[in-house]
Amino acid sequence: MGKVRIGSVGLGRLGLQHAENIAGRIQNAELIAICDVDKPKVEETARRLGVKHQFTSFDDLVACKDVDAIVVVSPSALHTGQIAAAMKAGKHVFSEKPLGVTVAECKEAEKAVEAHPDLVFMLGFMRRFDESYKYAHDKVVAGEIGKPVLFRSYSQDPEKFIQGSIAFAPHSGGEFLDMSVHDIDLARWFTGSEPETVYAIGGCYAHPEFAAYKDGDNVSCLMKFKNDCMVFLFAGRTAPHGYNVETEIIGTKGILRIASIPQKNLVEVLDSHGVRRECSENFLERFATAYVNEVQEFVNCIVEKRKPTVTVYDGTKVSEIAYTCKAAFESGELLKF
Repeated sequence: MGKVRIGSVGLGRLGLQHAENIAGRIQNAELIAICDVDKPKVEETARRLGVKHQFTSFDDLVACKDVDAIVVVSPSALHTGQIAAAMKAGKHVFSEKPLGVTVAECKEAEKAVEAHPDLVFMLGFMRRFDESYKYAHDKVVAGEIGKPVLFRSYSQDPEKFIQGSIAFAPHSGGEFLDMSVHDIDLARWFTGSEPETVYAIGGCYAHPEFAAYKDGDNVSCLMKFKNDCMVFLFAGRTAPHGYNVETEIIGTKGILRIASIPQKNLVEVLDSHGVRRECSENFLERFATAYVNEVQEFVNCIVEKRKPTVTVYDGTKVSEIAYTCKAAFESGELLKF
């Protein structure tokens, strides 16, 4: 087939990044349409990126006959319905996480995907497409570190963005669902197993506003997986140094660490403060290449008529685990899955 003609819905920070990537960095793809409720933003983006069709209604985007596939980067509460509508209209779908804001919605998304086996559906767990994580995963699969004993992963947002986190708190679903879903996905991916028990703790150490939503500004959990691997996850909203995502896998024959220092690049700064490495500022900067790679894989799957390794069921499973972590945090009890 020729180029895959893509329509993208949502022009927030990540939505805009995806639109720019599709327009200029994805092979065998054309950004044919964009959609957002903000009409001036749609018009400005369309002019800048040379996009043919502009919509403020998702229904109009879905009805566009020039669109082969839709990239969903809209608010989380809209994902399930838009996935179902797009696939019913015969469009391939790439959706950012979450699959749905509840497990029940995730199940509905599963039904929509199952009803259209001829179409490609892919969920945006971008860390699997980061070069460093892929390299480490290959080593684990090859048995180079032996049997995984402990998987540890941290996701921390900068303190300077805390007001945005507080504003989003009523709708975030809690820190495990909002921040730890990628760590949970990585844990399943690296261990090849599923959780058996979880114990979660944390609190509002700097920002009591989160307590109103039974949430914290820093939370953690310890899980035992069915293959006996220990999994420790930490999510924080008060990192003083920048955006920090790091992972460690300890095996019986070796240890792998990914981004143990969240450095922006390989530059060292020597000045009156001493010697330092600057940190990434946000997720768009840290995973810029991964966001390109994941959509490229989506397009490749359409062109090559195959299915992605990241499935709709991964989205449901991660949501189920995140909600169980949240329940363990709220109850203070050890919970079984």
